[in-house]
Order: sequence, then C-alpha cells, then structure tokens
Amino acid sequence: MNIAIVGLGEVGRCYASALASVAGNKLLLCEQRVSQLAANLARDIDVPINEAVGPWLGEADWVFSCVVGTKSLQVAESCFGFMKPGASFADFTTASPETKRQGEALAGEQKIAYADVAIMGAIALLGARTPLLCAGDGAASFSTILAEAADVAPRVLPGSRAGDAMSLKILRSVFTKGMEALAVEVLMAAERQGLRPALYEVLQDIDKASLPQFLEMLVTTHVIHARRRQHEVEEAERQLAAIGIVSDVLDGVQHRFARTADKLEASPLPTEMPALADALNWLSSEPEKVSA
Repeated sequence: MNIAIVGLGEVGRCYASALASVAGNKLLLCEQRVSQLAANLARDIDVPINEAVGPWLGEADWVFSCVVGTKSLQVAESCFGFMKPGASFADFTTASPETKRQGEALAGEQKIAYADVAIMGAIALLGARTPLLCAGDGAASFSTILAEAADVAPRVLPGSRAGDAMSLKILRSVFTKGMEALAVEVLMAAERQGLRPALYEVLQDIDKASLPQFLEMLVTTHVIHARRRQHEVEEAERQLAAIGIVSDVLDGVQHRFARTADKLEASPLPTEMPALADALNWLSSEPEKVSA
C-alpha cells in the first residue's frame, strides 16, 4: 500500500511513524516547511520529504491530508489534480463540515474516495491510538488501514457523508466545553461555601440514569417548564452573586429558557407531555435569531 502524508505536524508525524511500521506499506511524505522534528522522522524511517504536491502523488493509493483546517480545501484540490482514479483521500483537518462536503464532491468528480476524519482525543497523549471518527464513502477502507497500524479501528459512521464526523466532533465540543464552564462555576461556588463533598452527594441521582436518558429528559421537560425554570435560574444567579461569583454560564442559560418560554406563550405545544422528537421539532420549527 502506497500512502502519502501531506503535512508533517504532530498529526502527520504520528501516523507516518505508525504506518511505516506496517509491512508492505510504502510512505510518501510532503511538507512545505520542514521542521527539525519532521526531518528527524524522515531520517528514521528513511523516506525523503517532497516540498510540494506533484506528479509523485500518482503513486499513492491513499493520501492523508494533515494540514491546518484553513488549508483543507486548497490542499485537497491540489492533491486531486495528481491522484489516480480509484485512489482514496483522508482529510484529518479541522475544517468545517461544509468544507469537507465540498472536498468530497470534488473527490467524487475525480473518482477518488473521500474519508472525513475527526480526531476525538489528544494525539500528544495517545498517539496513533487516539480515537478517530470517520465518515464518507472512503471511511470503511480508511478504518481498516488504520487498524493495522494502531491496533485500534477508527469508528465508522454508517451511511454517512463527509462532514458528519466533524459535525459530531463540534457538537461534542459544545457539550464538553459547556460542562467544563459549568463545572468551574458550580465547584467554585460549592468550595466557597464549604459544600463541595455534600454537592457530590446531592448530585448522585443523576448517575442513576444513562447520559442519553438524562439529556432527553432535560429536553422533554424543558419545553413544559421553561418559564418556571427561568425564574429559578435568575434566583440562582443572584445567589451566586451574593457569594461573589459572577456567573457567565447562567446568563446564557437564562436567555435560553426565556426564548423557549416566550415561544410557548406565542405557540403552545400541541400536547402536555411531548415525546423527544416532538419537543425537538417544536423547538426547531422556526430559525432562531442571532443577536448582532
């Protein structure tokens, strides 16, 4: 298998090293500005570095694009111009879902399979064993290749298109970063009041439900009790302010509850206890206005 790696930053070097250890793989490397780390890797695996994409890519069965997200589409187009029909392309970049869909469309025009690859952890900690999520018509083949190099098969989204893996990475980030900000404020407030151990105890009931069940319960009850909960949020914000903590999180939460409550008054739910799909459809029935 001839595998080209374009971009020899941390990600590119990681997978170049892993793939080089698999018998039968021939690596082709490309980096415009060769760092000392990239030069050391090339020396260790005895592979020269090309400084630009070019006809040499015609040898590649796979091309892994490990460049920065802002260069994703530009690099993909350049590579497609030299790749052979039937070859495959894996985009490891952090480009937007829409950019990756554009890349898949361009690849299809050249009869090149495309895999949207989302890195779901820290390469610096786990190296080639870092969890990967992949989508697109080249995802299954990509997973097989990586499994041989890292002994861990990337997760493939069945029936997916390019951009889906990156969309899920972004949604996961929205959830985890929101939880991180909330944890900072809650634990700070609990510590200031000497209540942190007790807080863990009163939160134990949340552990009894699975995460999907808990999230779905929050949404289905949100569309019923938004106004009452909005008032509770306002009171919680006042209580935190009283102990010297300005809550950035609760300000946004209050706006979310107010938006739902206002919508309930203007367009009541058709049922008193909606199913999850009904609640989400109702919440999404009109595009939300973005504040200037």
